[in-house]
Amino acid sequence: MDNLLIRKATVDDAEGKGYVHYQSWIETYTGLFPDEYMQSLTLERSVKLAKDYPENTYVAIVDDKIIGFSCYLESRDEDLEDTGEITAIYILKEFQGLGIGKKLMNVCYKELSNFSKLSLWVLGSNKKSIGFYEKQGFIADGKTKMLHGKEVIRMIKNV
Repeated sequence: MDNLLIRKATVDDAEGKGYVHYQSWIETYTGLFPDEYMQSLTLERSVKLAKDYPENTYVAIVDDKIIGFSCYLESRDEDLEDTGEITAIYILKEFQGLGIGKKLMNVCYKELSNFSKLSLWVLGSNKKSIGFYEKQGFIADGKTKMLHGKEVIRMIKNV
C-alpha cells in the first residue's frame, strides 16, 4: 500500500483514533459480546479515551485519514517479568488483510525491543485475530480472564 503512513500518535489524532476504536469494535465484536454491552459503546467515549491516553500509540494513515492504530507498554501482568505488552491493535475492516496490521505490530516490536518477551490479550472466540497473532509467533500460554462476560486469552511471544 503505497499511500500508507505509520507514525507516532499525537493528541491531535484523538478524533480519528477514537473513530477507529469505536468502529472497529462495532465491526469486530457485534455478535461476540452481549448486545447490551455493544449498545453502550459510544464514539464520544472512544474519542475521550484517545485524548486521555495518546502515549505509546502509533497510527496508520491512508489519504490523511486514520484507518488503524496500535498501542504498547510494559506488561501489566504481575506474573510476567521482562515483558512488553501490545495492548491494542485496531484496523477498520475495509483495510484489513493488506499488511497494515503486521506493520503496526512491527513498530510495537521496535518500541518493546528491550524486553525478552511480548504479551497480548485476545478474545478467545475471535479466531481471526488469534490466527493473525499466531502467524506473528504468539502462542496461548493458558492464562485467561473475563471481559464483559467473555473469556480472553493471553498469548506470549519470545523475542
